[in-house]
Amino acid sequence: MGTFTELYHSSIGKKLVVGLTGILLCIYLVVHLGGNLFLFKDDGVAAFDAYAEILPSLLVIRIIEILLFAVFIGHIVTGTLVWIRNKRARPRQYEVTKPNENSSFFSRTMFVTGSIVFIFLIVHMRSFWFTSRFKTDEHFSMFATVKEAFTDPVYSAFYVLAMVLLGFHLRHGFQSAFQTFGLKTKKYTPLIEGVGILFWFVIPLCFAAMPIYFLLKY
Repeated sequence: MGTFTELYHSSIGKKLVVGLTGILLCIYLVVHLGGNLFLFKDDGVAAFDAYAEILPSLLVIRIIEILLFAVFIGHIVTGTLVWIRNKRARPRQYEVTKPNENSSFFSRTMFVTGSIVFIFLIVHMRSFWFTSRFKTDEHFSMFATVKEAFTDPVYSAFYVLAMVLLGFHLRHGFQSAFQTFGLKTKKYTPLIEGVGILFWFVIPLCFAAMPIYFLLKY
């Protein structure tokens, strides 16, 4: 336990935690997207409502949700601590005079994009997760809830913006995680960059397509 605590308090330890939790969240995005694709199925909303109805009733899903919540908190808190440490360690003149030479645009905006995505996450959970878990209407339809949210232009615009910023966040974060693990070598870099496109471009694009689809259809 002491060794883990010492590792966490070190700079590399925090980066390892950020990287590991980030990869776990990327995996969650794939699973979450897979379920949400039922929204596009033209079957009178049956598939998506059945999917949304069965999830809360499964004990394993409840356990995964608790673990996922812990992963989110770990990623957010540790990522913030890393950002603060880097901010304090970076000489002001170094930051002001040559920002483009010292770091990429994506790495410089990690804290900002992450913060806005975090705000989006709170709104998103209040709109969907909380509603589905604590519903009181026996005729509740998750599809109807999603439809109501996504046919609101303001909410949909915020959702699409959040997905764009999520893509920005993952653009640097995905590759940075593998660099922290020591795997971003000349041999594996093309593979990491190729797979990274799936996470920072394809997945956010698919999520962003959902509110646009509802706005156009309904």
